[in-house]
Amino acid sequence: MSDTTILQASNLSKSFGSGASMVRAVNDVSLDIGQGEMVLIMGPSGSGKTTLLSMLGALLSPSSGQIIVDGEDISSMKAADLARLRARKIGFVFQSFNLLEALNVEDNILLPAQLAPSGTRGANRRLDQLLDELDLAPRRKALPRTLSGGEKQRVAIARALINRPQIILADEPTGNLDSHMGQEVMMILHDVARDQNCAVLMVTHDPRVEEIADRILWLEDGRLRNRKREPHNWVIDPVCGMRVDEWTATITTEYQQRKYVFCSTRCLQRFEAQPDKYAAEPTIGNLDTGP
Repeated sequence: MSDTTILQASNLSKSFGSGASMVRAVNDVSLDIGQGEMVLIMGPSGSGKTTLLSMLGALLSPSSGQIIVDGEDISSMKAADLARLRARKIGFVFQSFNLLEALNVEDNILLPAQLAPSGTRGANRRLDQLLDELDLAPRRKALPRTLSGGEKQRVAIARALINRPQIILADEPTGNLDSHMGQEVMMILHDVARDQNCAVLMVTHDPRVEEIADRILWLEDGRLRNRKREPHNWVIDPVCGMRVDEWTATITTEYQQRKYVFCSTRCLQRFEAQPDKYAAEPTIGNLDTGP
């Protein structure tokens, strides 16, 4: 992984509405992402993940703060300049694929190349390379309606890579895929970061991606923080037995100088009613998270 920072956000905020109805979707977020790095942004639904990704990808203007992409401050760029920057330096992968149904596989992949200096003609060699690498060559003339979900997402990844961008932004790329196809897409994006020295920033709820990421960031209530990955973050709710992430848990109590973590207020109430019943076994510490 390169030490070169390719994407930097400083004190980034985004608000919607005004007055009493104003919602701050992203609140004073700062982050740096380096070339060849795969970074996850995780967090509950409605925490601002897609809003943050849209600002970093120059699709949405921030209310305040600064975004620098490969040394260029995009915060105050004009719309035409932002479009050229996206075409050259940023590739997007969406949960819903966003393929054009009237275009076949190769034409969908080549679509962003129309905005590149060399045009679609200059991208033909790159197209053949991506079709081979992503096992899409036999499907190059197929229309999207004939493709499986995994094939559609591989086409979307090829489209994101056609202009050799330095940054890939992926919004829930495994959300519409089954377990096998989701795993395949995750490893493709991992290999993109490693083999092409491309920064990959992924918004996801999929816990499997944690194992292959370089960093995990947690976004909640519009605020971002680094998330620890050590196994001891996972603990067991002493009441129901559910596995809970201790680092992000908000429902906790102490009993006899020990900390207990719960999945819900209901479990906490049951514990408080009969603490000796549930406090018999340790609940904090390293857990076997394997199969």
